[in-house]
Amino acid sequence: MKKGHRSLDAGRTRTYALIDQLRGQESVELVCCVFGVAPSSFYDYLKRKRIVNVQHLRERCEVNRLFTASRSSAGSRTLMLMMREQGHQVGRYRVRSLMKELGLICKQPGSHAYKTSTVERPDIPNRLNREFTPAASNQSWCGDITYIWAGSRWCYLATVMDLY
Repeated sequence: MKKGHRSLDAGRTRTYALIDQLRGQESVELVCCVFGVAPSSFYDYLKRKRIVNVQHLRERCEVNRLFTASRSSAGSRTLMLMMREQGHQVGRYRVRSLMKELGLICKQPGSHAYKTSTVERPDIPNRLNREFTPAASNQSWCGDITYIWAGSRWCYLATVMDLY
């Protein structure tokens, strides 16, 4: 056997799993020697494999929950701060590795582009001529339309106002 498994970019865990499969055919020492792994490391892997790290699972669940709550926009720095606010003692690189483990990639939403009028409307006369202080009420009205973010989507907001 040659060390071809290294060219397949197999990580330590996959190498240990492969040794575990092959140990029925050859001795563990021989298979470990071929893969360039110390037998004690393999036995340590077998011991660790059975132990469930509850803290690790909690942190994974929390990172996943907060990431989903942020609509996939929070990165490792933001998630670290959010977790610290909730009492978890985690660092940025710990959160980053948990995100990598879960396959979470943050994406920042782009800025919202407003639609603008490209041409003036010559068919609509300008009756106000920038005189925004009328003498009495109900003489001059103005209005505008804009977009606002409402929950999970953009909505129109139209306002109408008496200039008096």
